[in-house]
Amino acid sequence: MNLKKYFALTRAGVMDALQFRMSMFVMFIGNLLYLIVVYFLWKAIYDSSGTDVVNGMTFTDTLIYLVLATALFGFMEMYTVWQVGRDIQSGRIVLDLLKPINYRRYIFWGFSGNLVVNFFATFLPTFIVIEIVTKGAIHIGINMPFFVASVVMSVLINYSIDFIVSTICLYTESIWGINIMKQVVVTLLSGATIPLAFFPDKLRSVVELLPFAAIYDSPLRLLLWDGTSMEPHEPWCMLGFQLFWCIVMMIISKLFWKISIKQITVNGG
Repeated sequence: MNLKKYFALTRAGVMDALQFRMSMFVMFIGNLLYLIVVYFLWKAIYDSSGTDVVNGMTFTDTLIYLVLATALFGFMEMYTVWQVGRDIQSGRIVLDLLKPINYRRYIFWGFSGNLVVNFFATFLPTFIVIEIVTKGAIHIGINMPFFVASVVMSVLINYSIDFIVSTICLYTESIWGINIMKQVVVTLLSGATIPLAFFPDKLRSVVELLPFAAIYDSPLRLLLWDGTSMEPHEPWCMLGFQLFWCIVMMIISKLFWKISIKQITVNGG
């Protein structure tokens, strides 16, 4: 695989993302308002519980988890469904398919520039602020390389799920409802809205086996790992779990696209 041409797409994506600074500012304000609501909501929950630890998580742990889950969501969102859906509806997808580049890779690397910009504009500032506010509650040590590896696989899993949903647009030619449903399912079952530790035991045991948990819950738990809060084998098992779903979802995404692309119709053709 010639990475030079893909890095060119990344560079173009960075330049494109930087053209819309106002949208980044609006997104920042929206996230800030959401985080204020999260803070007071969970502060009230912990105050009413009468204990400092709920389901194995302190208020600080929960706050860090949810704040960084929001930051990760802003960082990893690639708008794949919207892009592919518009390409299908407009017929532009035919031109993209004729290009000497794999379409799935073309879409991923086209949005990789957004990942770079969102990391520096969204996740990194949020991480620094939460580390200052919590007075260094996030342990910086062996957990960091595990967290980085976990986030890389989270991006790939999230993209595969997005592309699978995008492929459904070949059959429905509709994107809004499908994308909203996908976002609700992923954010709820991945721990981005409510930490999986707060799920009922039976439901959590099922949800933790699904690929959604590998998107947000796994990297956040690894980030909160202080070197003693888990058994030595647990972080490796979590990475193995992510790697499994990363491979499975990429295969499903590729096969589903290969089968579905035969259904494409443009202007009745």
